[in-house]
Amino acid sequence: MPIIVNLDVMMAKRKMSLNELSERVDLTLSNLSILKTGKAKAVRFSTLEAICKALDCQPGDILEFVNEEKTE
Repeated sequence: MPIIVNLDVMMAKRKMSLNELSERVDLTLSNLSILKTGKAKAVRFSTLEAICKALDCQPGDILEFVNEEKTE
């Protein structure tokens, strides 16, 4: 999938555990884990907003697009 989720990177930078982030954004551990591992099919803007507020970051810090067609 060309969308990479860098949630674990931002959590490490902010020294925040999955449990703490789960509590702050009011999302279950299992749903947050699915998002963190890149297995989520979609993410609501309200969830993304809550995560960005909790981690004091921008959506682009968490989500990255990698164009797989541009390989040389």
